[in-house]
Amino acid sequence: MSRKDFTTEQERLARFAKALGHPIRIAILQMLASQECCYHGDMSEVLPIAKSTLSQHLKELKDAELIQGEIIPPTVKYCINQENWEEAKNLFSLFFVAIKKKENCNNK
Repeated sequence: MSRKDFTTEQERLARFAKALGHPIRIAILQMLASQECCYHGDMSEVLPIAKSTLSQHLKELKDAELIQGEIIPPTVKYCINQENWEEAKNLFSLFFVAIKKKENCNNK
């Protein structure tokens, strides 16, 4: 199969799934979601990982467009990208609904 064989929705869902595929990225999203407004400051002071590792995880979330960041010296402002987060929720919801339990495939 080539990339042309996949729908746009399949590619977007896979990209979101990849971005959500690490516990620290889930923790980052939960931290951002718990904020009243965007987070300013050094997340490495809050999360138990090195700054370089944190940067890699933030890049993955930004590449998937689940978060957005803006440099405001001396910090960076991070927010959840609400529009893309809604898209991800909808795509995952449709995906999970479409996978129906088959009677003859039960694990016993």
